[in-house]
Amino acid sequence: MTARTEPAGLRIIVVDDHTVMRAGVVALLASEPAIDIVGEGGDGRAAVELVELLKPDVALIDLRMPVLDGASATAEIVRRHPGTRVLILTTYDTDAEIERAVEAGAIGYLLKDTTRDQLVDAIRSASRGETVLAPRVAERLVARMRRPAPVALTTREVDVLSAVADGLSNVEIGRRLVIAEATVKTHLLRVFAKLDVRDRTHAVVVALERGLLDKR
Repeated sequence: MTARTEPAGLRIIVVDDHTVMRAGVVALLASEPAIDIVGEGGDGRAAVELVELLKPDVALIDLRMPVLDGASATAEIVRRHPGTRVLILTTYDTDAEIERAVEAGAIGYLLKDTTRDQLVDAIRSASRGETVLAPRVAERLVARMRRPAPVALTTREVDVLSAVADGLSNVEIGRRLVIAEATVKTHLLRVFAKLDVRDRTHAVVVALERGLLDKR
């Protein structure tokens, strides 16, 4: 972990456990007069300590690192030093990695194929509190938001819907499950609401598609 002094522009730290990669990022930004790299580190714990010591405007942090990973370091930095914006710079773009970083409080998420100009713009935007996302990351987040929310049916709702799939009427379902016809209707209405459907047939079809009912 190293610290530098007498900065003139935006104060940033660069934290990455790969020495060559970290040196490359530092070299990439060295010629930018509006950015001063005031510290470097090789793990998440070093990131937290550097922020504590230097109070940088932006912390440029990798995700998968020893001692303390990037998401955990981000959460700690955001909690203890909200004035420092955390910008993730990584090679990983899986849903799980993105979600962890965003939930931890990262202001942005960039991939290591980002160009110098894009990185400089992202650092400036992050320092202003603006969200910065690599295009691929933004696409994944949008796609994730568009996916249907997972639905869980109760055991009794599955029993009722299975009976519907068997072609039974509400009266017959009540007899099979030893419940009142009104209770059958209540369960079906709840199933319709959960699956966002309006009739019994569609409820069975959607439940089968989502794996909520065993295919017969």
